[in-house]
Amino acid sequence: MGEIVNQKAAAKRIVETLQSKGYIALFAGGCVRDEMLGREPKDYDVATDAYPEEVEELFSKTIPIGKAFGVIAVVDGVEMIEVATFREEVGTLDGRHPETILFSAAKEDALRRDFTINGMFFDPVKEQLHDYVHGRRDLGKRIITAIGKPTERFAEDHLRMLRAIRFAHNLGFSIDPETEAAIKQMAHLIKNISAERTEVELTRILTDSAKPGDALKHLLEVGLLQYILPELIPMVGQEQPPQFHPEGDVFEHTCLMLNLMNKGQTGESATHAPAYTARELAYTVLLHDVGKPPTASFGAGADGEPRIRFDGHASVGAAMAEEILIGLRFPNKEKKHIVAAIAGHMRFMDVQNMRTSKLRTLIGAETFDLEMELHRLDCLGSHRMLDNYDYVQAYQEKMANEPILPEPWIRGHDLIAMGIKEGKLIGQILKEAYEAQMEDRFASKEEILEWIKANPGDHSC
Repeated sequence: MGEIVNQKAAAKRIVETLQSKGYIALFAGGCVRDEMLGREPKDYDVATDAYPEEVEELFSKTIPIGKAFGVIAVVDGVEMIEVATFREEVGTLDGRHPETILFSAAKEDALRRDFTINGMFFDPVKEQLHDYVHGRRDLGKRIITAIGKPTERFAEDHLRMLRAIRFAHNLGFSIDPETEAAIKQMAHLIKNISAERTEVELTRILTDSAKPGDALKHLLEVGLLQYILPELIPMVGQEQPPQFHPEGDVFEHTCLMLNLMNKGQTGESATHAPAYTARELAYTVLLHDVGKPPTASFGAGADGEPRIRFDGHASVGAAMAEEILIGLRFPNKEKKHIVAAIAGHMRFMDVQNMRTSKLRTLIGAETFDLEMELHRLDCLGSHRMLDNYDYVQAYQEKMANEPILPEPWIRGHDLIAMGIKEGKLIGQILKEAYEAQMEDRFASKEEILEWIKANPGDHSC
């Protein structure tokens, strides 16, 4: 909270400085919208009729972050505020960049922006709203409306179609019918947008929406989903065994899970900060069952009765998820976590029958928190039975006063000192000795060493 207050103060000082020199200077865009909605803005931007060179002359420390577009960053203490010259944009080169930039007045600048709720200005000195596009009206109506002709706004920057969905679901608004019709008409153009820009918008849809699952359905309805994530389309209509998934098909299951992401957790998972990011959880949920359609078959279940099966879907889905995340230019660390969680998400079915060493290894894994939350959501988005989740939580509480993965008693040098030659055998002995240690089958390091000496040809503890 303090950081954004400081940024607002810095932005106001910049406005005051510009106005004192005879320039028009106003808060612009999202910060105006958010303040009018009673939300905390993510940042503050300033728009002015001062040219970039004049802004640079007026302030002692500036950075020309987008000077060709009239954007100069003004550094005020530790704050960096973007100051943009009012401009209009003529034509479009590639669905993102305009052919020509013309510096203009506030009204023309407002008319080039994407949606009415983002096209307002506010004078923090006079405390006066400047609204040339009926943004205040549409905030009151809780509707996302393109400024001017929607097809022209989306032709200028195709990403605006995704932004419309994001704003609608982040703010709990609807989309104006003409604006939504234009999205449906032009949805295919979204494939021309870079993966990096697409990922940013998709991530904000998944992590900032109150109900990301509803937003995903909306992406499908307007025709955007098949271009940004075509791998998800086969999930629509993919039936599942009703005894395990009474909620319906794979897509419905995934949407339910996404909607549950922001619901409160209980127990251990609520008492400490999770070891995963909001983006990691969102994409793990989104893609955890992407391997079901290609592995769907009909065969006997555990009870011998015929049903739909998805044998191997976790590993197939993990491979598919990795390719999707590579395409979205995900960081390697987050990609690794998401893929590992998807690959192992069916392991929770067996936790109550696992050997102690295997259960402790599961809990001690780097991605355990992510896998545990995925499992909780998976259950709540289907049969709602949390017995395996509760079992693991109870085991965690039981082990609260000792490390889940203790330091190994036996190391490679211990075995080499016993005359065991380096190679695969040492690795096998170390693995079995560590499992035995975690299962309390030996009381000390000395007892394990004695077992190894007594069983030189048999290393099955």
